[in-house]
Amino acid sequence: IHRWLRDWDLLPLRHALRAAPDHAYAADLDVFGRASLMHLLEGDQTPMGRATLAAWLLDPADPATIRDRQAAVAELAPDLDLRDELALRVRLMDDPKPDPEPFLRWAEGPRWLAERPWVRWGAVATTALLWGLIAAQVFGLTDRPWWVIVLAANVLAGRLLARAYTVLADVAAQGSAFVHYGDALGLLAAAPFEAPVLRAVQARLAAAGRPAADQMRRLGRITTMVIPADAWSHELVQAFGLWDIHVLAWLERWQAEVGPAARGWLAGLGEAEALAALAGPLHDEPAWSFPTVSPEAGSYAAAALGHPLLAAPVRVANDVAIGPAGTALLVTGSNMSGKSTLLRAIGVNAVLANAGGPVCAGSLRLPPVVLWTSVRVQDSLEHGVSYFMAELRRLKQIVDAANAARHQPNRRLLYLLDEILTGTNTAERQVAAVRIVAHLVAGGALGAVSTHDLALADADRLRDSLRLVHFAEVFTRGPDGPSMTFDYTLRPGVATSTNALTLMELVGLNLDE
Repeated sequence: IHRWLRDWDLLPLRHALRAAPDHAYAADLDVFGRASLMHLLEGDQTPMGRATLAAWLLDPADPATIRDRQAAVAELAPDLDLRDELALRVRLMDDPKPDPEPFLRWAEGPRWLAERPWVRWGAVATTALLWGLIAAQVFGLTDRPWWVIVLAANVLAGRLLARAYTVLADVAAQGSAFVHYGDALGLLAAAPFEAPVLRAVQARLAAAGRPAADQMRRLGRITTMVIPADAWSHELVQAFGLWDIHVLAWLERWQAEVGPAARGWLAGLGEAEALAALAGPLHDEPAWSFPTVSPEAGSYAAAALGHPLLAAPVRVANDVAIGPAGTALLVTGSNMSGKSTLLRAIGVNAVLANAGGPVCAGSLRLPPVVLWTSVRVQDSLEHGVSYFMAELRRLKQIVDAANAARHQPNRRLLYLLDEILTGTNTAERQVAAVRIVAHLVAGGALGAVSTHDLALADADRLRDSLRLVHFAEVFTRGPDGPSMTFDYTLRPGVATSTNALTLMELVGLNLDE
């Protein structure tokens, strides 16, 4: 319910990911952090599931992969029980969820004992000798405690072979997670999936003739035999049997039999979790649908497009068309009217489409796109970069991306520019903005630009290229002064009103002319 209502304060924020400052769109479109796309989609996930979902949101897939993921998401969406069971297996793991990478490096790496076979055979021999000598004294075959000498040798050997315990401890640290991984993998393996992507995940979940679930549970059982080094019994079992060496031998047998397959198992689990995360909104939001991502699409065309991070009761949907190539969408309107929200809605839905998920729209058709945005530029006191210079650098990245996209026949640039070049004077801003938009339009990129500067709509160089839409507000004046409301409905043409002075009056800046 908190997720559906976008009640961000009550919805747990489970990730600590942050977008790289120079990423093409992640910071501008709130991909990570509080009240973000990741915050909306994530649940109880393993580190692999979270990393997979984040990677999909940051890097567009090709159309064939998108279609395959959509089929899997469509299959998982109504299967609420399976998705909840999968999340439960992960929730039962200790928090924070252990990073599997150290375990995977061990599983794929060299075997410590295998490189020192004399250690294993020595442990077996000394253990057998020790207990043989103890039995000999007990049964009167010798009257001397020769076994004490072997016991002392074992104590010394245990200290010299401390590296064996280090390997054990590294693997055993995730011992409880292995059992829950096994349960999650067993759940996936037993599900009657039809989608090719999900069937491919299932195909990975076997090695050495035994299911991955069984192998992970087996590993979990072996790790329960590891005795902590600070336990009083550790020195005792080491002295009387070099216990760590025997447990490590069992671990390395597992490592030799199935260790190299473990990464594929956990990657498959992460992929299933990411697909389940994308399935959530499709189940919970009746207005959402799957987009069509096709090279044949000449434009970004959406019906009833809304912002995914706004709750359904307050979300306003609009029909939006960007394209065809050789044109740009110019969005005008006064302060607070909805321009930036529209640009973000266009962008966030493109991110979801590129990830293979559903979108917040009645329908959406678009070509494969490389998305770039300039919406939330920040200056840098640390690096001595002014706001205007930071914005210029961002626009340079977008222009470079547009130039590169000309050589990618199967992928278009989709750019979103919000109030560009506000850090300089009006005359120069108009000239520079016209040059930049004209270059992007001439290069065949698809894009939308929001602006307060209505003169941009009259620029000779852009007059035939711009598709004009706007938002409006309603002013009323009563006994208590002016009031203003917005319906956030997109209309054709250029905005016909401004509201800066009215907003000054609304906040109490009633200054003389």
